[in-house]
Amino acid sequence: MNELLVPHEGEYESYYTGYVNWVIGKDVPTLLLEQVDEIRKFYEQMGEEKSLLAYETGKWTGKEVLGHIIDTDRIMTFRALCFARGEKAALPGFDQDQYVATADFNNIPLSALLEDFELSRKALVSLLKNLPESTYANIGVANGFQVSVRALFHIIAGHAQHHLNVLMLKYK
Repeated sequence: MNELLVPHEGEYESYYTGYVNWVIGKDVPTLLLEQVDEIRKFYEQMGEEKSLLAYETGKWTGKEVLGHIIDTDRIMTFRALCFARGEKAALPGFDQDQYVATADFNNIPLSALLEDFELSRKALVSLLKNLPESTYANIGVANGFQVSVRALFHIIAGHAQHHLNVLMLKYK
C-alpha cells in the first residue's frame, strides 16, 4: 500500500468519512479492480430480471444502482484528473437522482452495464497508476467543498462498497 495515497483529515467533506474509512489501510488500485469482480459476481447471480426490481418502493432498481456507481466513478475520476492537473476552478456537484432518471439504465442490458463498469474501472486505475505521486495531495473544490486527489480515489472505492453492501443485504 502506498502511504502517499492515504488522505489526511480535512482533505474531504465529513459526509464522505464512512467511504474513506472503509478503504483506509487497503491498496486502492487493487481494491478498485477487485470490486469489478465482486460486483460482476453479485449481478450475475442476481440476473437480468431481478436487476430490474427495487428492493423497496421509491428505491432504485439493481440496474439503476449499478449505473449510479458507474456515473459516480466517472465524475469523481474527472474531479481527480482536474485537481491532479492543477485545476483552480471549482467544479459543480451533480444531482444523482436526476442522473439516474435521465440515464434509463433499466433499458440497458445488464451485461452491457457490467462491461461498462469494468472498462471504466480499468481506465480509472490506469489514471491513478500514472499520476505523479506529487499530485495525490492536490486539493480542489467540487460541489462547494475541498477535496484532495487521493481522497477522491478512496471515495470512489468506498462509495461502490457502500452500495454493494446494501445490495447484498437487501437482495439476499
